[in-house]
Amino acid sequence: MSSKISRRKFLETGAIAAAGLTVVPSSVLGKSMGHTAPSDKLNIAGVGVGGMGFANLKNLESQNIVGLADVDWKYSKRVFDYFPNAKKYYDYRKMFDEMGKSIDAVVVATSDHTHAIIAADAMTMGKHVYVQKPLTHSVYESRLLTKLAAKYKVATQMGNQGSSGAGVRQICDWIYDGQIGEVTKVETFTDRPIWPQGLNRPSKVDPIPKTLNWDLFIGPAPMRPFNQIYTPWNWRGWWDFGTGALGDMACHILHPVFKGLKLGYPTKAQGTSTMLLTDSAPVAQKVKLVFPARENLPKVAMPEVEVHWYDGGIQPERPAGVPAGKNLNDAGGACIFYGTKDTLICGCYGKDPWLVSGRVPNSPKTQREVTLSHEMDWVRACKESPENRVETASPFSEAGPFNEMVVMGVLAVRLQSLNQELEWDGPNMRFTNIPADATIRTIVEDGFKIVDGDPRFDKKWTDPINANEYAQQLIKHNYREGWKLPEMP
Repeated sequence: MSSKISRRKFLETGAIAAAGLTVVPSSVLGKSMGHTAPSDKLNIAGVGVGGMGFANLKNLESQNIVGLADVDWKYSKRVFDYFPNAKKYYDYRKMFDEMGKSIDAVVVATSDHTHAIIAADAMTMGKHVYVQKPLTHSVYESRLLTKLAAKYKVATQMGNQGSSGAGVRQICDWIYDGQIGEVTKVETFTDRPIWPQGLNRPSKVDPIPKTLNWDLFIGPAPMRPFNQIYTPWNWRGWWDFGTGALGDMACHILHPVFKGLKLGYPTKAQGTSTMLLTDSAPVAQKVKLVFPARENLPKVAMPEVEVHWYDGGIQPERPAGVPAGKNLNDAGGACIFYGTKDTLICGCYGKDPWLVSGRVPNSPKTQREVTLSHEMDWVRACKESPENRVETASPFSEAGPFNEMVVMGVLAVRLQSLNQELEWDGPNMRFTNIPADATIRTIVEDGFKIVDGDPRFDKKWTDPINANEYAQQLIKHNYREGWKLPEMP
């Protein structure tokens, strides 16, 4: 018996080592060991398929697309037609109940507020998950998905596809090699939003289309009457469903910052914006997050660093040395690292990094090269055993903490009326310096109108509520009855 075990281990180790392979064919290891051959196809289900989910699924069509769930069958008709053999559902929960045993992996591309509950349900069933960015709608949800991924040992990927690109790897290599020196300040911006924001909540109630299940769209959020302005797509600008320009684009633009500077939890947060309304994200906003010093690397120190974010058309001051007339907006935004030796600039997704000095460093490569598409990198990881898996470009072990950084920016903006820099206790997910008796109000409606040729300002405010209780609800949402997250592991 011992000789057979030894031979098995030899075959496994040898096959893994050969040509750098981490996926071992089932003909070598056998299905009984839990390995899936690279030639075998995953059975993948999509939840929220009408928009970005369709693009993800088309990049996965070499696999078996077996189930499709979407609350809007008119918006999703083209997807249903494209994958005619997939079973169709309105409710992902029914799909999981009926098809759960035949599903290997799930793609989640719904509105932000339902990412966490769908992904959590899938992971607790042992399914691999690919979740569009932002990973979640809140800090608590991000922490939960991070822990669930570790507990169930499933392959995970957030849909910030720039993490699979060469630009992010180049940025990390230059920073780790000490080419730009110590970084104490980073400025970033995006040209988003390109959807409506800064809106009053509509008072009109529209008829619900027969092809839309409005109750399922609302999901865990508070119920509200249907209005056609909310969906499809425009949900990003509404706080109950989306996270505004920050949630949409920071997962692309801030990723090289988080990864390149090895960030963790911020210690301070401060936000400001154009008019902040109760229901809708502002037209433009600015956020500052402060991160403490991290452990120094062999060639560069990692001191305390400020990370600044701008959106809605606002940009930071142009760095010294940048040629006049050069547009820093590259593919939707930019990121500027201010180092003690040089300034590094890249576009959205970490695209096309360059140094203001004009140098092109020849730094050693320290980052794993991703040669597959972002989606197929996830498929590769799904087919590897947990013990031998090479992590994806954006696994939840990284994407979860990173997404906490993103939604922390949302918190800073939504708490700006406290008029203070907020101090954050990351491990315990709480603010430590909001006074116990502090209250907060938000603007329900801006109330601006012209009367007899003169402007009238008649803002309508919510009643004051305790600021700590309000902050806690933003950190960990109260879900609508009938919707519940699993417990934190």
